Amino acid sequence: MRHLKAHRKLGRTSEHRHSMLRNLATSLINSREERIITTLPKAKELRPFVERAITLSRKARSFADDGSDARALHLRRQAAGFFHAGNMAASEIAGKRGQPRPERTAGVAALRRLFTDLGERYKDRPGGYTRILKLGHRDGDRAELAIIELVDNPREVEAIEAAKKRARPASAKKKKGRGKEAKDSDTESKPENEE
Repeated sequence: MRHLKAHRKLGRTSEHRHSMLRNLATSLINSREERIITTLPKAKELRPFVERAITLSRKARSFADDGSDARALHLRRQAAGFFHAGNMAASEIAGKRGQPRPERTAGVAALRRLFTDLGERYKDRPGGYTRILKLGHRDGDRAELAIIELVDNPREVEAIEAAKKRARPASAKKKKGRGKEAKDSDTESKPENEE
């Protein structure tokens, strides 16, 4: 029986599983489309993992607005645990030797993006920051694939705005065509078609 077994093991040790979730979270936050394709069980495990990190960024934003910078810093350090550490040691060594510093790693960039862009985007949303879409089975091993994406991403917002723009002219045409002139033209065109 599976009583009180909260998470999937995914065929990995706990260290490997946690590292994999951190990599997936980093990829999801840093991707341009704000979506990744993975297997369905991994996506279902990743969802609460990423949503906890986004909730921490929302809370930190509210504390920063209230003037409690120490609490905001604490929440930022907690959220750093959801991504792999940066290349701090490598950058210190490079700085001492006079070499150019390497670029920040994906984990540091993801943390920065989480607290700037995503914290602002989801400040009024109480939860449900991700969406899982099933894709079907993979050809090689029949594993069920899924897309996990962030809700309200720029691509989605643009699609909604484009749909609204397309819908507006059509409704304007209908309103123009409902006058007496439109009815008279319809009756005149019917006899011509019948002849």
